[in-house]
Formats: sequence, C-alpha cells, structure tokens
Amino acid sequence: MNVYSSKFEDGSKIVYQETGKIAIVTINREHVRNAMTPDMWQELANMARTIERNGKARVVILRGKGKNFTVGSDLKAFHKMSIDEANQAFAYMEDAISAFEHLRLPVIGAVTGPALGAGFQLALACDIRIGTPDALMGMPIARLGITLSHKFTQRIVNLIGPSRTKDFIFTSKYVKGEEAYRLGLLNYLVSEEELDDFLLSIADKIRKAAPSTLITCKEAVAQSNPFIEVPFYHRGYPQYVDRKDFPEGVAAFVEKREPNFE
Repeated sequence: MNVYSSKFEDGSKIVYQETGKIAIVTINREHVRNAMTPDMWQELANMARTIERNGKARVVILRGKGKNFTVGSDLKAFHKMSIDEANQAFAYMEDAISAFEHLRLPVIGAVTGPALGAGFQLALACDIRIGTPDALMGMPIARLGITLSHKFTQRIVNLIGPSRTKDFIFTSKYVKGEEAYRLGLLNYLVSEEELDDFLLSIADKIRKAAPSTLITCKEAVAQSNPFIEVPFYHRGYPQYVDRKDFPEGVAAFVEKREPNFE
C-alpha cells in the first residue's frame, strides 16, 4: 500500500492511500469536524489531479476522518479575511470540488456524519455516495450572505429538483441519512459497522470494470445534461466498442472467467 500525507500547521492532514488500484483520500481535521481551510482545499485539488496523472488507480474513495465527512469551509478562518480573500478562498474550494467531479475515474463518497455547505457540495461531486444513518446533509448558508454560483445550485438541482433545492437553501434545511437516501442524495445507506467493507466491495466491483466503459459513461452522463460543463478529453474510443477492452470482455464471457482489463 502506498501512503502519502499532506500536513498543515495545526496538525490537520489530507491522507492519500493507494492499494489494489483503489485510491483513498481522507480529510483529517477531526478537532473541528474536518472543516477545510483554503490551504486544504488547494491541496485537495492537487491530490485529485495527481491521482489522474499517475494513472494507477481505477476508482477513488473520498472520505472524512472519524464520524464526519466535512462540515465544509472553516468559517472562523473567514472571520479574519477581507472580502477579496474570502472570494479567493471560495475559488479554491470550487476548484477542489470540480477537480473531483471532473476526474475521469469513478469517485465514491463515504458520507458519515455532517456533509454541510461546501462539504455537501463535495459529496455531490462524487459519482456515488454511500452513507450511514448518522449522515447529515444540507446547505446552512442563508444567514451568511453567501451568493450561490450556478455550479453550486446545479449540483443539488440535478438530484432533488428546483423546488427542493430552494427549500434546502431558503430554510437551511438538514436531512439525515434515511431522508437523504429517500431523496436520492445517497445511493446506498448502510450501518456504520458495515461501511468500510461495503465501500471496498463497491470499489472492487468498479475497479474490475472496463476502463473505457467507465470514462465514456462519465462523459456521456455529463453530456446528457445541457447545464453541466464537460471538461473530459475524449481518448479516441470507438463509438460503440473499445479496441482493447471489448475483445477481452467478450473472451472472458465466452471462457466463463473474470476479464483482465489493463
């Protein structure tokens, strides 16, 4: 297993682990429920781009340390910033969220405890979200004077629709795991005890899939929504089948074995 950790002045860390073609990114700032500083957002964005550049991982798990995903940006840090500095901090935040959203690899979010504000957005940027009953999701920003960007609102609208999105934001609504699952904000709901094993089982299924199918699925789904920016670079896959993965997939089916996609 390869392990890399980015450390910050207060002891906070963002940890990267890679094992069996599964990359695991963990936000570790437990003493403040994994609240993110501008430096941490920048490092998170860098980590997403590094994962894509090294080309070793097939699937990414994004999670928070302990019983929290992340409560979003550290509001105490904003109290000491000028307006221009605050705007720049939000730009760092959006850059990190978009970096994971636009990864060519499938990204699984493990939502335990709060995923609020920018943390909610980071969870929604994941392709699949697996949560526990203690998950808490929402956008409690109505009293903060935050103006929502198109990207911010569209991520929520895509999952729960315009009216529910406005309700969430107007009333600073929170939903726990059961309701988040019912609304479609979570794909799976499992107990805290089952979470790690379930995460790895889903990641293992994905890592065994044809890479060409995974990337073209993400691209096609993004293109199906006219409001989503599609930054993916098409790698020259044929329209219907991949020259490398398709023969291996068919051969494995006929030979009654697991395909071995490289």
